[in-house]
Amino acid sequence: MTDVEAPTAAFREIAELSHAWPFEEARKIVARLKKKPKDEVIFETGYGPSGLPHIGTFGEVARTSMVRHAFRVLTDDKIKTRLIAFSDDMDGLRKVPDNVPNKDMLAQHLGKPLTKVPDPFGTHNSFAEHNNAQLRAFLDHFRFDYEFMSSTACYTSGRFDAALLTVLRHFEEVMAVMLPSLREERAQTYSPFLPIDEKTGLVLQVPVVEHDAAAGTVTYENAGERVTTPVTGGRCKLQWKPDWAMRWLALGVDYEMAGKDLIDSVKLSGEICRTLGGAPPEGFNYELFLDENGQKISKSKGNGLTIDEWLRYASPESLSLFMYREPKAAKRLYFDVIPRHVDEYLQFLDAYPRQGPKEQLGNPVWHIHSGAPPQPDNPVPFAMLLSLVTASNAANAETLWGFIGRYRPGVTRQSHPRLAALVDYAINYYRDFVAPAKKYREPSAPERAALIDLRDALSQLPADADAQTIQDVVYEVGRREPFLDHKKKAKDGKPGVSLDWFNMLYQVLLGQERGPRFGSFVAAYGNKNTVDMIDGALARSA
Repeated sequence: MTDVEAPTAAFREIAELSHAWPFEEARKIVARLKKKPKDEVIFETGYGPSGLPHIGTFGEVARTSMVRHAFRVLTDDKIKTRLIAFSDDMDGLRKVPDNVPNKDMLAQHLGKPLTKVPDPFGTHNSFAEHNNAQLRAFLDHFRFDYEFMSSTACYTSGRFDAALLTVLRHFEEVMAVMLPSLREERAQTYSPFLPIDEKTGLVLQVPVVEHDAAAGTVTYENAGERVTTPVTGGRCKLQWKPDWAMRWLALGVDYEMAGKDLIDSVKLSGEICRTLGGAPPEGFNYELFLDENGQKISKSKGNGLTIDEWLRYASPESLSLFMYREPKAAKRLYFDVIPRHVDEYLQFLDAYPRQGPKEQLGNPVWHIHSGAPPQPDNPVPFAMLLSLVTASNAANAETLWGFIGRYRPGVTRQSHPRLAALVDYAINYYRDFVAPAKKYREPSAPERAALIDLRDALSQLPADADAQTIQDVVYEVGRREPFLDHKKKAKDGKPGVSLDWFNMLYQVLLGQERGPRFGSFVAAYGNKNTVDMIDGALARSA
């Protein structure tokens, strides 16, 4: 995380009143410290390595980092902060994920801590170590400032021992919190402590028949045998709700957000944390990410976008924008959301230098870049690049750069490296999603007549006509039925042109639902190329 430049009194006053959600969250922590001051604030995010990390995992770290930065601004960076990325890698493997190899091998290790399950990919010592490495590599790629922490390491090293003994001393009180939340059958055998079987290595779901706070032990029955074991040193782990509460206490966590599906769990863990003498952290419940079918994304199902997939088609900043926006609203996280977020990030970045301090603090790029957004420098929208690739069936970047050079003379891969990355993203996206799904719509008779007139009008324009001149021609040709918009008046007072006209052009000519401003597209693609494309569409539908 970059250093936070000391804000002026006026700037901090604006920040204190900002409605941007990271500031609203950060003010909760400021209020918490007024009640109970401390020298260090701990932010935490949790990760269950039972499956490969997905974008939802990244989202929690990204959002928490935004809140952390907002807190540093509100406090002039005078209070030390840490962000712990915690992996619940001592959890037992409950089921075999759908998106991994060697499933039969994994099935033989169900019930064991994830750090004791062999890596199905064969690259690490355990399944947890493999997935933890995937998470860390991604967080490092985004240059997050975080401290990775392993549940197994904390349990086995003794870091959690004091807190575990506290749970043991409050055993009955913890049970009193948990039992009302359980089904009757589950309640009869429930224990907050899960012993680790010394013989099999399994995490045991067995009744605890005795607990001895003075000795620091629990006694349980397994296969007709009574076994007494310490709760410390990695011999036991906690059920996950007591575990969450214990972790907050042991690590002194001040802030942690969680998904909407964990609202009840947050309440229970918070009550347990207070029972243990701690204070549950501040936070909020974000909405879940949904796949293309509206189903919750699951690490074990692998039904969402992977980290690598987003980065194959779009910039890291566009992903951060997706995470920033409306965290309390459910959102589809699928390939078709990518292009819009690429361009909207560029639009926010372009607007930032023209904004005042209040608007800048509400601009997502301020939060994405920890208060220091780069200078805007992107002369071609991503939607334009996609349309150019689609129109030309470009198989390589050089073809696309030829169009870019016509539209923006002097712009090259060397002069605009960020645009160069967008070109590569656009080609990848076209190859994987646009080309396979491309479906040209046949024009109706009135649409065909309009296309013929548009072809003739474009043919009369000089080769170097600018985008606005072309747009004016396209607009005039479309000023006819069935494209008139009588509710919208043009500058000359006549009826305007509906979006149906422009959408028809993209659907018939490019086989896509919509695209960028058509005049700009023609300026880049070229008048002659566009005329040829219209002729091709007319021939297809003849």
